[in-house]
Amino acid sequence: MRQERIVLIGNGMAGIRTIEEILKLETNRFHITVFGEEKHPNYNRILLSSVLQGDARVDDIVLNEYSWYEDNGIELFTGDAIAKIDTKKQVVYSSSGIERSYDHLLLATGSNPFMLPLPGVEKEGVIAFRNIGDCETMMEAAKTYKKAAVIGGGLLGLEAARGLLNLNMDVDVIHIADHLMDRQLDSDAGKMLKAELEQQGMRFHLNKQTVKINGRKRVTGLTFSDHSSLKADLVVMAVGIQPNVELAKRSGIKVDRAIVVNDCMETNVPNVYAVGECAEHRGIVYGLVAPLYEQGKILASRLCSTGKGELLHTKARSFTRN
Repeated sequence: MRQERIVLIGNGMAGIRTIEEILKLETNRFHITVFGEEKHPNYNRILLSSVLQGDARVDDIVLNEYSWYEDNGIELFTGDAIAKIDTKKQVVYSSSGIERSYDHLLLATGSNPFMLPLPGVEKEGVIAFRNIGDCETMMEAAKTYKKAAVIGGGLLGLEAARGLLNLNMDVDVIHIADHLMDRQLDSDAGKMLKAELEQQGMRFHLNKQTVKINGRKRVTGLTFSDHSSLKADLVVMAVGIQPNVELAKRSGIKVDRAIVVNDCMETNVPNVYAVGECAEHRGIVYGLVAPLYEQGKILASRLCSTGKGELLHTKARSFTRN
């Protein structure tokens, strides 16, 4: 009997957890192909700050080694993004020219870092903090450059700042609000956090709006709305993320804030599903691990069901209450 073909676009935590859940239910039913844009196997993105801060190596945060893919008969392509989906022929085409047909297509394209559309954002030395490549760029830059600026005083920005301090860089944090982590902390708690981090060596510029990134080829500093400026030869933007939905849009898959799915994680296109930070369920896009893993269980149940896909709708609704 021919194996059903699953193609997973996205080699991150949500997509691979879905595959793990499928393998628990059906070990030999599917032939699985995974395309990942990054050159690494599946890793724990939450622990990137540990790598940057020197508390862990890249190998330490890998969740599924290459051997896991081989042991489970999974065809893996790393460093090769999908450029086109033909939903009528049910074929995907990678950037390197690889083609794979599918019976079931899983989109787990995650999120992209939001880069402020500032003049000069394209300059060398202006990066986000989202993946292993970003960590490697910062660690390499620290060997040559010493003045770093982090735009964004939320948790991710402060984690980046802490890592840059550990790399022996001078670090300034720019935040548009009047206290740090303003979405999680009140003013008093934000002030206490600021005092603690200042003792560690960070400098803060609150109520500051960046309007320009200075420099010719490489960044040399920032200019703010009050006409003040700051020197920097590395700028890290940590101002939020946005669902990675461009491929879905180009492929005729319904997108609102993210890829719209129903209780079974189905999109509006037959045999195409979405999970993770790129998926929008009942108007909600999730960024926390627990509901994303729950989505993986639901989709695995849908794909492995022997009936007509009747699903535990009560379970599907459960992650909307988190």
